[in-house]
Amino acid sequence: MTSPDGLASPGPIIATRSDSGVLGSRVDVAGLSKHFGSVVAVDDLTFTVDPGRVTGFLGPNGSGKTTTLRCLLGLVEPTTGTATIGAQRYHDIAHPARVVGAALEATGFHPGRTARNHLRVLALAGGIEESRADATLDLVGLADSARRSVGGFSLGMRQRLQLAAALLGDPGVLLLDEPANGLDPEGIAWLRGFLRYLASQGRTILISSHVLSEVEQTVDDVVIIARGRLVRACPLSDITDHGQRLVVRTPQTEELIAALAQQVPQARVSRQDDGSLLIEDVDSPSVGRAALDAHIELHELRPATSDLEQVFLSLTGGAQ
Repeated sequence: MTSPDGLASPGPIIATRSDSGVLGSRVDVAGLSKHFGSVVAVDDLTFTVDPGRVTGFLGPNGSGKTTTLRCLLGLVEPTTGTATIGAQRYHDIAHPARVVGAALEATGFHPGRTARNHLRVLALAGGIEESRADATLDLVGLADSARRSVGGFSLGMRQRLQLAAALLGDPGVLLLDEPANGLDPEGIAWLRGFLRYLASQGRTILISSHVLSEVEQTVDDVVIIARGRLVRACPLSDITDHGQRLVVRTPQTEELIAALAQQVPQARVSRQDDGSLLIEDVDSPSVGRAALDAHIELHELRPATSDLEQVFLSLTGGAQ
């Protein structure tokens, strides 16, 4: 069976065990700052990523996401603060490939090397069994392309190969930068389920992304940054679950506002750009009762939802 992009379907999700014996090391970023000359890329950033959960790391382009990930991986030295995995800096981890897997960008491949040889070289460098190369290629749906040169791979195939490389050591922590970039819809659906499965094993998953609708279907927690600073870190449910917030449409807007002010004065009413009313701090029966008593016709009365993209744009000033 093949996917729309011509790739073999990803292999079945299989149970794996971390040879390091460490599943779900907590990721801690504390007071992290990174300056490149006069440019402040990361500014006093603090957050945690807990085991057993998928955390979305969100922010506009240039907000400091990749710099933060590079600090965690020891590729960039912080100006101040710390970035640790299991309370250790990356360089202090005895066998890092067995503890943390990372995929920062899908461009660092030798075009003349096959997918299998690329992973075998990485396995040798990381002290990992060469058999893991074929196992991870099958896991990400590249088994039939193992002997193909990477130079002929599409962006989606390179993304899968990068994920296979991150999984080589069967690590307990995964740091993934835009992992869905270039994947077709089937690949995205598979990736979502695969990350959820890895988290269910107790692993720690941190993914950065600008595809907010995709992240919303994947993550448990969100960390949102802008201009290198933290603006929100919370469970996704804190953003998407709302209590008494209602959307109301009526041809008698002014009459409804007056009726609510009289019967449920605690209600907060705001006009929306699409002509609807957003009503807060009151339940649906109370709004319906006020409308009925005042002989007001309602065309719509439903709970309001605030999706992740709306919150992201609000917190980051609309930049992406």
